[in-house]
Amino acid sequence: MNIPQTCFPRVVIIGGGFAGLAAARGLEEQELQVVLIDKHNYHTFQPLLYQVATGGLEPDSIAFPLRKRFNDVENFYFRLAEVTNIDADQKEVQTTIGNLAYDYLIIATGSTTNFFGNTNVQKYAMEMKSVPQSLNIRSLILENFEEALLTSNLEDRKKLMNFVIVGGGPTGVELAGALAEMKKEILPKDYPDLDIRLMKINLIQSSGELLKGMSSKASEKAEDFLIKLGVDVWKNLRVLDYNGDVVSTNGEDHFRASTVIWAAGVKGEAIKGLPETCLIERPARYKVDAFNKVVGLPNIFAIGDVACMQSESYPYGHPMMAQPAIQQGKLAAKNILSELKGKALKPFVYNDKGAMATIGRNKAVVDLPKWKFQGVFAWFVWMFVHLFSLIGFRNKAVVFLNWMYNYIRFDRETRLIIRPFKNKNEYSFQEK
Repeated sequence: MNIPQTCFPRVVIIGGGFAGLAAARGLEEQELQVVLIDKHNYHTFQPLLYQVATGGLEPDSIAFPLRKRFNDVENFYFRLAEVTNIDADQKEVQTTIGNLAYDYLIIATGSTTNFFGNTNVQKYAMEMKSVPQSLNIRSLILENFEEALLTSNLEDRKKLMNFVIVGGGPTGVELAGALAEMKKEILPKDYPDLDIRLMKINLIQSSGELLKGMSSKASEKAEDFLIKLGVDVWKNLRVLDYNGDVVSTNGEDHFRASTVIWAAGVKGEAIKGLPETCLIERPARYKVDAFNKVVGLPNIFAIGDVACMQSESYPYGHPMMAQPAIQQGKLAAKNILSELKGKALKPFVYNDKGAMATIGRNKAVVDLPKWKFQGVFAWFVWMFVHLFSLIGFRNKAVVFLNWMYNYIRFDRETRLIIRPFKNKNEYSFQEK
């Protein structure tokens, strides 16, 4: 890896997401050598991936180069690689570009899509956990409309214009709202020779409420917003299979669709090598103590989505969201510094700052610890929080200008097929 030898303790961080970035920030300018490893050379602001998928933003406005964030920090090194194995006995990580020894290891690999063992759904459905996946969805959406223009078969056209989103959490709700706004404001202008009324947006939730984990008022209001936008909301319905043509459910309702987007669950992105006793198989999260140390491995910390800290308040671990990840990353850095100085470690106490989701223009729901509100004010709060959570002045400025332009013009300029995505179904538009 060409990491220089040093007399300072070496801390290796795997993953440059919210948790890993927070940990790296907490360790900068210390008497340490910090090595950050990630399979991408950028940090992704995942809450806005759905806007990339629906043409509202370009990917470079929600991504920030990891090297740029730390280019003035001494004894910090970034390596573009994928960690394939962890050898806890030898205190070494094995990667696609070589092996590296560590004194402390922080696992912050985040989460990946959980298909719950359904291989067909995994094969044919779209997922949205990364920038490339969001671009694939954007291309597929537009390719489907181009294909719909070319077919004279009405049933095939309906299939190409039928969208099924599985999962009624924030990702599914926000994506459904964005698609509904495209149908209302943008697609009729782009495709005047296509009957946009044939476009259907189906949001399927296995439980009886959307936005599980938020207040009942937020759930009810979000559903009301979606229905008014023209989204078909299906509750208490579970997707059993998708063969690339038909979505099968546990009820009488089945959907013929070219595009199925799976937002029904996530699981930790665990790495091979650690003892099985350290891992909770479902949902693939490392068992950690109150200090985020992997149980039984004193020099290894796990933080964020890949960590499961069980407690009376959180029997299944903390929510797999940005705030717990950031807070755990900051504390892990402090605890490593404390341990090196021989001081007592501090246990993790989650400060729940609330949750929010936007359903479209002037429509959002916000649950704060003391206040809960919905509508226009909630939408402005959602925008303010997400805007200032972005890394880099340029990203903040670009996103703000895009949002203002889209709001005033009822438009989304980035509905471009930059790299055509060949769908796994047979109905895919290809450049001739």
